[in-house]
Amino acid sequence: MSYDNNLTGIISRNDKRETDQHPDIRGNCEIDGVQYWISGWRRERKDGGGSFYSLKFKPKDAPAKPAREPGSDDDDIPF
Repeated sequence: MSYDNNLTGIISRNDKRETDQHPDIRGNCEIDGVQYWISGWRRERKDGGGSFYSLKFKPKDAPAKPAREPGSDDDDIPF
């Protein structure tokens, strides 16, 4: 019998975090046969009721963002 990984995953502390933009936790999961990367940022509740994690899921097979060429500036578009 094979193991069903559907709706399972892992997260752990991001030891490579260098800036506030980097996630506090990272991991991966499988949902309906699709593999996802998980990123999470620790946030404080506005009502002072403690903290929580805001999560983002990104498909592992999603294309990477294209790198911008040095010196290119989208503000040069005249409209």
